[in-house]
Amino acid sequence: MESSELYHIKQQFILGAYKALVDLPLPDTSSPEYISILLYKSRALLALNDTQSVLQLLPSGSENAAVKAVGSLARYMGADDSNDKEAALEELRDFSLEMEGDDYDGSDREKSLVRVLAGTAFARAGEVEEALETLGTETEDLEAVAVIVQIYLSINRPDLAKKQFERSKRWAEDDLLLQLIESNIGLVTGKDGYSNSSSFYTEQLANPSLSSPHILTARGITRLLRNEIQEAKSDLEESLEQQKGDAETLAAYVVAAGLGAMKKVEAEELWRQLENDHPNHPLVADMKEKGEQFDEFAAKFEIPPSISTAA
Repeated sequence: MESSELYHIKQQFILGAYKALVDLPLPDTSSPEYISILLYKSRALLALNDTQSVLQLLPSGSENAAVKAVGSLARYMGADDSNDKEAALEELRDFSLEMEGDDYDGSDREKSLVRVLAGTAFARAGEVEEALETLGTETEDLEAVAVIVQIYLSINRPDLAKKQFERSKRWAEDDLLLQLIESNIGLVTGKDGYSNSSSFYTEQLANPSLSSPHILTARGITRLLRNEIQEAKSDLEESLEQQKGDAETLAAYVVAAGLGAMKKVEAEELWRQLENDHPNHPLVADMKEKGEQFDEFAAKFEIPPSISTAA
């Protein structure tokens, strides 16, 4: 049974309080919870895209498969060269296969976490089928279900995401992660006017022991979808104060500005900041693509003679 400290760390990780986990001191290596806390701290650093700190934090020569898998995921995320990325993915494939073998004597938790880390890497690489196969769509590991749901939502299959959630309710307790999964699905589908998602995020933010800009951003986005523009602006500003330059929060802040939360000149300045700081963000990429399409179509458009004469 996990201690109250480890339980609290797990809750913080689930709710995206990554900075709090990054600042957490590790227990002595002889502690029975050393590996668990090390893994949560390492994964929090990954969530903040600090891959170098992960590699510095992980002990060399560890035989724990989950520790090795975190290192491989960090190398994949931090690699610029395609060969280095593929090498890291191959490591994760090998670890996943090792978990399937009868001769591996690691814990069930360790095996499940390796699959979650490998599946996450495959999904980031665009290998959706491999990610789903690795995670196992019939799994009874709730972390794996959470990643599967995110994959389905990312490919516009909320119906399959709902099936995973309904299946999980049959064997999972009323777990915080299960509630988060339901809220994420509701955020995409707009069920009941986003009321469940809004209530969940508000409830978590009322917890005095939690400081999560991730949840603030999620509630801000929910409020945007509910046309609560000024309230959304307030949440997003608070989130940016806690985690300056976060790409998702800044993108949502840009949307809020464009919907009238700020003056036009301020909105345009925010958009330039998003373009400069996060040129690969999906919103920036989508706008760039649409701009190129407009220019292409405009170049092909011929002004009818009657109009040109009148001009």
